[in-house]
Amino acid sequence: MRRSPTARLLLLGGALLATVAIQAAEPQRGTFSGAAETVYPAWFKASFLDFEEDIATAAAAGRRYLLFVHQAGCPYCNRMVEVNLAQKDIEETMRKHLDVIELNMWGDREVVTVDGQSFTEKNFARALNVQFTPTLIFFDEQGKVALRLNGYIPPAEFRVALDYVTQHKEMELSYRDYVAQRAPVTAAKRLNSAPFLAAPPYDLAAVHTAGKPLAVFFEQTDCPNCDTLHHDVLGAALTRDELAAFHAIQLDMWSDPPAVTPDGQATTARDWARELSIAYAPTIVLWAADGREVIRSEAWFKTFHTASILAYVSDGSYRDQPSFQRYISERAEKFQEQGVDVDLWR
Repeated sequence: MRRSPTARLLLLGGALLATVAIQAAEPQRGTFSGAAETVYPAWFKASFLDFEEDIATAAAAGRRYLLFVHQAGCPYCNRMVEVNLAQKDIEETMRKHLDVIELNMWGDREVVTVDGQSFTEKNFARALNVQFTPTLIFFDEQGKVALRLNGYIPPAEFRVALDYVTQHKEMELSYRDYVAQRAPVTAAKRLNSAPFLAAPPYDLAAVHTAGKPLAVFFEQTDCPNCDTLHHDVLGAALTRDELAAFHAIQLDMWSDPPAVTPDGQATTARDWARELSIAYAPTIVLWAADGREVIRSEAWFKTFHTASILAYVSDGSYRDQPSFQRYISERAEKFQEQGVDVDLWR
């Protein structure tokens, strides 16, 4: 049956309207930004990733062995290289005292550990429970870990870590106690306040029995990184939305307010921070509703990563996805599918 020109126009118009309606129902894919590729310094050592041989070679030259675990597109790895390692005193200290070897946490090169076990890079990173990049692992001359840094820390704090390792201070005291010796002493400035922080008394065993996940912010006074966390990161809507699921408290890691831990132990903020080996301010330690510590943020993170660390616990994803890096990649993909822009560096 032949349709009149008017009928064909009506059909065409209906099809166009249907197409527009479908396009309107499907949000435009969100953008992705903030990733950064990194060119690692030429003075990093080439290696077959045989740790026993590498550590022995470094020790014979009077240096220590540093494993720099990274991944493609990591903006924090980029910042470590282009901000920290670009500073003359840091570069000179590292080149004099350390053999630095890079390892791709998703790579397939063979790794042979000090005790002779063989892994691929990605399986080795999984065995070490690497959740953040860069992860820096400093080894002593016997192949034992002298210090591990999980994530990026700014130059001032990084210099303290370098001094601790290159001066062999781990033989005398813990990293936390060394940081305490180097921390500025001040009583004039208070901790940052925030409306989501619960007031004392801090009976976290009661919180645990109430079935709510817990976020403990270990901070200190005179702390620029704590200021950045509160003013820039925790002020963002994305982070505030995730914090709503938590019972959150704030403790001065160097002072003595009383607290009851999730497992019912009476302690003080200082003693609990020491027990947990808290050395960087701010550190956020997250417990699931069942009282299990799941993950901690003990480095310098921006909004998307901080909010994702919180969501990893609050939405229960840690139960099925042991890799936080895979979780955050999947989360970014879901946001984009929903038309939400993702900026890793906001």
